[in-house]
Amino acid sequence: MLQPRELKLEDLGDLAEIIPGPEPTLQMAVHPIPRFGGKQRRGIIPVCEPTLSGNELKYVTDAVETNWISSAGGYIGRFEALFAEKVGARYGVACANGTVALHLALATTGLGPGDEVIIPTFTMIATANAVTYLGARPVLVDSEMATWNMDLNQVEEAITPRTRAIALVRTYGHPVDMDPLSAMAQKHGLFVLEDAAEAHGARYKGRGVGSLGDAAAFSFYGNKIITTGEGGMVTTNREDVARLAWNLRDHAFSTERHFWHKFLGYNYRMTNLQAAVGLAQTEQMETFVAARRANAAYYTGLLRQIPGVVTPPEADWASNVFWMYGILLTEEFGLTRDQLRVALAQRGIETRTFFIPMHCQPIYFDQYRGQRFPVAEDLCRRGLYLPSASNLTRDDIEVVVEAIQECRAG
Repeated sequence: MLQPRELKLEDLGDLAEIIPGPEPTLQMAVHPIPRFGGKQRRGIIPVCEPTLSGNELKYVTDAVETNWISSAGGYIGRFEALFAEKVGARYGVACANGTVALHLALATTGLGPGDEVIIPTFTMIATANAVTYLGARPVLVDSEMATWNMDLNQVEEAITPRTRAIALVRTYGHPVDMDPLSAMAQKHGLFVLEDAAEAHGARYKGRGVGSLGDAAAFSFYGNKIITTGEGGMVTTNREDVARLAWNLRDHAFSTERHFWHKFLGYNYRMTNLQAAVGLAQTEQMETFVAARRANAAYYTGLLRQIPGVVTPPEADWASNVFWMYGILLTEEFGLTRDQLRVALAQRGIETRTFFIPMHCQPIYFDQYRGQRFPVAEDLCRRGLYLPSASNLTRDDIEVVVEAIQECRAG
């Protein structure tokens, strides 16, 4: 039987200081709306929720009524084509979730044991796991504080003769500086995978994230800007990558005879029902992205007035979509990140901590024992994200900001 990899906090040494505390208990609350005097709102403000305001029900009903509910219906191709067009890529390969999109994209390279893939340590664990599934080794690099993304200087230093790919992450919706990274990859003959799970609609120098590397992997989990509940997609401008990904996604059935398999394939298909939701969501992508950016601007304008709160970055060459609106706390704020989360939860406001770096994870700790990544560790220690859904209202934002001010003053 598979046993969990146990790791006690004391085993981490001083790294234990950055590990978030237990999730606080979220309580129902009455929220007075600051600019409306006595007006109140009762309930919980979730950290994120889907916005299902378009053709989702219409398309799903059509799929059910026409009996196309599995992975062969027409909504699959329509979703793939429209989403790829929206991000500026030639091809889209819909699949079961964002993690398998990462795995599928890397599998097209023939990656295997002895190979290395450079990734940021500051990421969700799916990035590292997708590399590990193929028997390859994730090589970790630190982040830069300017964008919270991987430090490109460290990427260059981490390249070895065993390096086969770079998997970059668009942290919380902010693009990576692609021109120097692409030049670096071309110089060394490396495959570039964009982990764009958090960056639907983000742009780099006017170009869509998801069209800038050899391939990109998107997630359509319920908290993403575009959602299918669960789901993912590989986007690419390379026909060879797209064709192989389509084949591997579907057990690698051969074109000459059905039960004939030349590759080790996977059952990574998306259902027509999910694709129906995804198509309806993608039709609204610009609206959702505009809402996230407008909400982020409103948050930032209010939060900059509170000492000790650092608002999220946006480089002048980037269009950040603020998948999650993240903040950092300094000592001037007067509370730790975990203390603020508890206080907000008592007021009915849900938050999440920033990612715990890969070198601190129980499953990977021994592999990277002794390695330190100070920027990633600092982001983990001080960062949290606030309610960030596309349907968040200005009232919601004002309630959240007012609560943060109260927590600091109290």
